[in-house]
Amino acid sequence: MKFEDLIKKVGYLPAFKVSFLAAGGSLEQIRLQISRWVNDGKVIRLHKGLYTLAEPYRKTDCQPFNIANSLKKASYVSLQSALSWHGIIPEYVPSVTCVTTDRPQTIETPLARFEFRHISNKLFWGYQQTILKQEQSTFIATPEKALLDLAYLTPGSDSMQFLKELRLQNFEKINIAVLNQFTEKFQSPKIKRATSMIEEILKSDEGIEI
Repeated sequence: MKFEDLIKKVGYLPAFKVSFLAAGGSLEQIRLQISRWVNDGKVIRLHKGLYTLAEPYRKTDCQPFNIANSLKKASYVSLQSALSWHGIIPEYVPSVTCVTTDRPQTIETPLARFEFRHISNKLFWGYQQTILKQEQSTFIATPEKALLDLAYLTPGSDSMQFLKELRLQNFEKINIAVLNQFTEKFQSPKIKRATSMIEEILKSDEGIEI
C-alpha cells in the first residue's frame, strides 16, 4: 500500500485500526508499513493497533471523546469529563474519564490521557450517543448518570463536603425526577444518601450560576 492510498482510506477517520486496512491483504505487511510511517512521522500510534494520521494528512479533527470509544468499545464518557462537557462543573478536566465493563485502565496517548473505571454490567446504562464536531459521535453519560457514577466510584462521595467541592452549576440541566429514577436503579444506600444531598444543593442557592 502506498501512503496516498492510506490517506484515501482513512483520511476522514479520526482514528483507524490495522485490522481495518488488512481486508484482502497481508496483516503483517500492513503492520510493517504502518510502523515505517510512524517512524517517518506520518502516522501517530495512539495505542495497541490504533492509529491516526499526523495532522498535515488528516482531514478531520481527532476528538478525544471519540477516541475513548475506540480504545474500549464497552465504555462511555462519564464522571468529571461528562460533567464538565454538560457544564455541570466549572473545572477543566485534563484526562478523559470513562466507565467500562472491562478492566480499569489508564491509557496515555499523544492526544490525551484516558482513565477507565470499571462498573458492573447492571450499571452500564444512562448514556446517549452524542454528535461531536465534524459529525463524529461518541457515548456520553447524561448529567444525572455522570453524577451518580462519580458518587458510586469515589470513596467518601456521600458527604456534603465532597459534593460542595464539585461546585455544581447550571442546576437546570439536572432533572431531579431522572436523578431519583436512576438512584433507584442503583439500589445502593450510598447513592441514596448522595442523591439526597445533591437534591438539597439543587434546591438551595449554593453552587455557581453562569
